Amino acid sequence: MKLVAVGADAREVWRRVLLEDPNAVVSQTPAWLDCICAASHHEDATRAYEASDGRRLVLPLARTRVLGVRASVEGSMPWGWGTGGVVSAGGVLCAQDAAAIAADLSRRRALRIAVRPGPACEHGWATGVPEAVARTRHMVQTVDLAGGFEHVWKRFSGSVRRACAKAERSNLDVEWDDKGRLVGVFDSLYRKSVARWAENRLGGVRVAQWRARLREPRRKYEIVAERMGPACRIWVAWRSGEPAAAILVLAHGDHSTYWRGAMDREAEAGTRANDLLHRLAIEDACRAGRRYYHMGESAPSSPLARFKRGFGAEEHHYTGYRFERLPVTAAGRYIRLRAAMICPRMRPP
Repeated sequence: MKLVAVGADAREVWRRVLLEDPNAVVSQTPAWLDCICAASHHEDATRAYEASDGRRLVLPLARTRVLGVRASVEGSMPWGWGTGGVVSAGGVLCAQDAAAIAADLSRRRALRIAVRPGPACEHGWATGVPEAVARTRHMVQTVDLAGGFEHVWKRFSGSVRRACAKAERSNLDVEWDDKGRLVGVFDSLYRKSVARWAENRLGGVRVAQWRARLREPRRKYEIVAERMGPACRIWVAWRSGEPAAAILVLAHGDHSTYWRGAMDREAEAGTRANDLLHRLAIEDACRAGRRYYHMGESAPSSPLARFKRGFGAEEHHYTGYRFERLPVTAAGRYIRLRAAMICPRMRPP
């Protein structure tokens, strides 16, 4: 495996290979990496390779700009920006490819390089990456859209179909926009959701809101909406003129990706607005000829995972990899486990 280009120099190879990878999702595109760099302290550190048989493979990679090279942190993709991993012709990554890329990353001077490649190339990564590399486990859920919406609708659980029917009787008005007009509405709902999620967690609402402002500022959503254009669609359900729930859905190739969701509990008040929004987004994806509707990561057996299963979403488990010069991952797990013993409200990953 030969490294042929890095950063901006890898763009032309990346664009060509992207057209030949049916498994590539929006978070593996150059446009998405540009959003990351514009919204946070990252720069393009993408690496393009050439295999011995002439195949080209690209690993989208973002590097923090605030630290020196020896203390930099790189991600494919960074926290809060979805999955990364290799883009290749045919979406194929064999163990030999993964081993060569892992060897290249292990030689880097970065403090940590985290790669979350998603489930499509799980076998290649799992069999090619050395056991010594730190690992994290993840689960994503995806709705297969084969057969069109009528077929997909039949795979919805009875409770979800009833919830959608209830939502349609709940005097909700639903609209979508792909020009950024609804970013402010979504952000307002998101801030309310952060407060709700933090009610019974360590640190309380103030700490959660502070972290959310750092990690998920409104500007982040504005940049994504502006740069992704029609590939970023915000759906909002209104009740009596008040926003009750919203979801943000991204599109690339055969894939629609549910990226963020938010809700005002009081305005939603049992209308089942979230169920209706996902049903409409799935129907829209089918109409656009998409093959999959990705609903994102969930903790196994969690209420969120059960909610997604109601739409027929199948579970896919995959491994993330952390190439570290210091055992940061192991140390972090130890600290969280010790903290959980002291404070039951904290939970290890």
